[in-house]
Amino acid sequence: MYKIAVYPGSFDPVTEGHLDILKRTSKMFSKVIMAVVVNQSKDSLFTIEERLDILRKSIKLDNVEFDSFDGLLVDYVRQKKGDVIIRGLRATTDFEYEFQMAHTNKKLAGDIETMFIAADNRYTFVSSNTIKEVARLGGDIACLVPESALLALKKKFNK
Repeated sequence: MYKIAVYPGSFDPVTEGHLDILKRTSKMFSKVIMAVVVNQSKDSLFTIEERLDILRKSIKLDNVEFDSFDGLLVDYVRQKKGDVIIRGLRATTDFEYEFQMAHTNKKLAGDIETMFIAADNRYTFVSSNTIKEVARLGGDIACLVPESALLALKKKFNK
């Protein structure tokens, strides 16, 4: 029986799609760690601290923790005594990339599984990049992000 799952991502910003996957996943594991990836090659809108703050304000579940990490995901999962990596899938293009990463992680750490969770139909088109672009242009994204992310985006773009 799996006990600890790690749900990694940039979450820049977190979307309702991310939170939907988290809520569903939290029912399957004794603990879920939503881990913000420190990725120096990405030009992030929000700092790690801002993303963690947005996450903490967005969801309150007893068995969910928020953290960040730098380095190999499998090393982080081992450090946290995790059993499973959670990855959300919106479309077949996500699957091709995630499938490749899952096999790489399995080769690096055969004891850690990857579980794919299909996005709810309401969120299959939602991506953090699209959210940022629509927010930058002043579009209404209130139904696509939690309130804490909406307020943070408005502040960033002075809207």
